[in-house]
Amino acid sequence: MSDDKLDPQKLDLIQLVQRARMANDEDAKPSEVNIGYWIEAKRKGDGAQPTPRTGQWVIRTNLEDIDAMWERIKTATEAGKLGYKSKAASVSRMGKNASGRMICVRTYDADDQADVERVLNALREIGIEGKLRYERDVEA
Repeated sequence: MSDDKLDPQKLDLIQLVQRARMANDEDAKPSEVNIGYWIEAKRKGDGAQPTPRTGQWVIRTNLEDIDAMWERIKTATEAGKLGYKSKAASVSRMGKNASGRMICVRTYDADDQADVERVLNALREIGIEGKLRYERDVEA
């Protein structure tokens, strides 16, 4: 097996684990998850793939507000109104007992300014207010 190709059995296992994780995340509330660091929602249906130049809108919130905010973002993500994927932190970066939380809304291409702005406008339309930060991913 060459280094640049995955063994079909390993690929099948990876896909099985991803499907199981998404099924687990389907009804999960970030405030109640105690295994793993993130829960995720993905855009349904279109099959569009992110470019190597992805980025994300970072939304800071707290333990008390994350579940309601996540439900709006998850629903909009799955409906194709946001980026290709969103994720909510189930644990604070400041430690297990801290109340700060974060939600990230992933975009396909940080260089596509129109799409980055479209996602921001969609976040505002679903009631996400306050200062949001956009981060470009570092290309590998």
